[in-house]
Amino acid sequence: MPSSINRRQFLANATCVAAAAVGGGVSGAGVAQAAPSTYTPDWNSVDQHPPAPEWFRDAKFGIYFHWGAFSVPAFDNEWYPRSMYQAGSRANQHHTATYGQPSAWPYHNFINGARDLAGNVVKFAPKLKSAGGNFDPDEWAQLFVDAGAKFAGPVAEHHDGFSMWDSQVNEWNSVKKGPGLDLLRLFSTAIRAKGLKLLVAMHHAYNFNGFYEFVPAQTDSSLKKLYGQLGAAAENQLWFDKLKEVIDRAQPDILWQDFKLDAVDETKRLNFLSYYYNQAGSWGREVVATYKDGMNSKGEVFDYERGGPADITTPYWLTDDSISSSSWCYTQGIGYYTIPQMLHSFIDRVSKNGNMLLNIAPMADGTIPQAQKDILLGIGDHLKRFGESVYATRAWTAYGEGPTKMGGGSFTTPHAGTAQDIRFTCNKADNILYATVLGWPGSSLTIKTLNSDRINISSLTSVKLLGSTAGTYIDLPTPTQNTSGLTVTLPSSAPYSAGAYVLKLAFSGTIPGLRPLAGAVAFKEVDYSGDAAVLALGDYTAADLIAAGLGARTLSSLRPAPGYQVIGYAGDNFTGTSWTFTTENPDLRITGNNDQITSLRVQFNPATQFRVTNVTNALALDGGGNVASGSNLKQWTWDGSSNLQWQAVEVPGGYYKLVNRTNGMVADGWGATADGSAARQAAWNGGNNQQWTITHRGGDRCSIANRTTGLVLDGGGNVASGSVTKQWTYGSSTNLLWTFTPL
Repeated sequence: MPSSINRRQFLANATCVAAAAVGGGVSGAGVAQAAPSTYTPDWNSVDQHPPAPEWFRDAKFGIYFHWGAFSVPAFDNEWYPRSMYQAGSRANQHHTATYGQPSAWPYHNFINGARDLAGNVVKFAPKLKSAGGNFDPDEWAQLFVDAGAKFAGPVAEHHDGFSMWDSQVNEWNSVKKGPGLDLLRLFSTAIRAKGLKLLVAMHHAYNFNGFYEFVPAQTDSSLKKLYGQLGAAAENQLWFDKLKEVIDRAQPDILWQDFKLDAVDETKRLNFLSYYYNQAGSWGREVVATYKDGMNSKGEVFDYERGGPADITTPYWLTDDSISSSSWCYTQGIGYYTIPQMLHSFIDRVSKNGNMLLNIAPMADGTIPQAQKDILLGIGDHLKRFGESVYATRAWTAYGEGPTKMGGGSFTTPHAGTAQDIRFTCNKADNILYATVLGWPGSSLTIKTLNSDRINISSLTSVKLLGSTAGTYIDLPTPTQNTSGLTVTLPSSAPYSAGAYVLKLAFSGTIPGLRPLAGAVAFKEVDYSGDAAVLALGDYTAADLIAAGLGARTLSSLRPAPGYQVIGYAGDNFTGTSWTFTTENPDLRITGNNDQITSLRVQFNPATQFRVTNVTNALALDGGGNVASGSNLKQWTWDGSSNLQWQAVEVPGGYYKLVNRTNGMVADGWGATADGSAARQAAWNGGNNQQWTITHRGGDRCSIANRTTGLVLDGGGNVASGSVTKQWTYGSSTNLLWTFTPL
């Protein structure tokens, strides 16, 4: 990967930290600079804000909802206000047929009220149950509690510019127009009355940065405000003023924002952050600000939309997902993900050091459809019974195992797992490991991760199956361990029905350290103990190590994975005295560099020969012998031949050359840019076409991208031995993933 890794993307994990720092600069990093008592509107100040306080990392699950004037047409999706003006779109055709031409029947008619072509009055005007309607915020809040959520709240303003509170800066609000209700106040009161933390979601950065690009220019000043046409200076000020009102009126624990913050004036962004953090200080509360873009990646929590990383990732992160794949707001005929898809993807995200914010889609009148309630209650059933394996836990050194791979970035579909899929968490005391199995595995379960080559379980004191009600357990026989894994004997049939089953492994001391499959694990204490971080291939500055929960000059023991090396530097940014570690080192005091490493690099060991194997077809990358320069790279069934052995040697910039053991040539992208182009090999000439970015994709899997073409090596699926290795645009297929096995 390039020499400076993206701070939110590197794979790291503060391993089951018992006393994570809350008052420090970066969550989990006790050596970070203390948060200031008063924040000023500059990055140096707001970057010191602790992004993910303890309560947030304990909470795991939240609920919000897309509900507003855009719910009234109940067609297409929540971008209806934009699409209805886009000629030829589905929403435009529907709108013209149902209401009339948008020029004559504009979006603000859904707010003010108007008749459709059939003569029906159309308006966003939900009525409270106490007034004879279907809307009851207290019932909503109780549903969130029953679903197991620990934080919840509304989309207080979507891209459409309609504020759901009694705004003094925006007359297009839910008190002056539409329902005549201060919806934000109603939700805030109901949610806090149930003991939940309050989240408020704001999407208004896009209102004036592209959402209404198809709307004709307005002449009325008020309509210009609704449709984001006031001009840059006024719009940026309005963006800030709305946030200030929300902060002052609702005092949110989490202020969540959608994309396009990078298009907002930087000064306004900094004014917002410093104001929010200073107000929180006056309330005596620790708060969370989230972002998808436009922030400095330090004092706030990054949000993956509809997704999450493929592996354990720090800093602590969030995903927002929806129970529907088709729309974030209610539409007629809306489809839903299944309970297993939602539950298992949630468990997966927690195992990788994240929280999940789940969206529901109420109807315009305030009714929550039963199918949506069922999904929430399905998640709630698991949390009610097995919540000890979720709430207040931390990600372990490994997130899990099994054939179902989830995540890998934003916009990745939630998947239901299988009885072969396991996800790990551990308690904050670091002496209990939970293994959640995403299906009933039968009378025994072998946990491959816990094999005798990777972990010493002599301190294991008991293994129990969590019972059907909270706080009950089924004792299990002492498990057996060998090089294949830890085998646990289970009841002959499932003792109860559940969406997932949880094993509780208790140890007499801290959970023993796990040898990594890739990269390295760094520990604050000797003998692989104390706070730890799993570090993938890449370069780690002092700031990166702090973000990983370690801090500079704190490392006391190291575990490189087989075939990897760690180069530690006494100075930041890879300067000063250096030390190279190619094997495990339980006590850095012996080599005189205990607590001396300020920055480090995790690399492949250039002296190691690797078998590079495609994940889909299990064929090995094949140099083909003493072939001519320019010959195609092939794949072959592994037979131990030197033709199938490769060195991964780092070159300047953090890239790698892949050198074949037989012919000494290197893998070459050959300048091809079309998907399906053959990868070749040639004598090393230092060209970018011979350099590769190797990116960890979870577990022991990597993608291998050519520096010139940007394409990744492609096994091509279940092809025959001898088939050509190709190049392809990176995507979700396992054809594009490879493992490096040291020989």
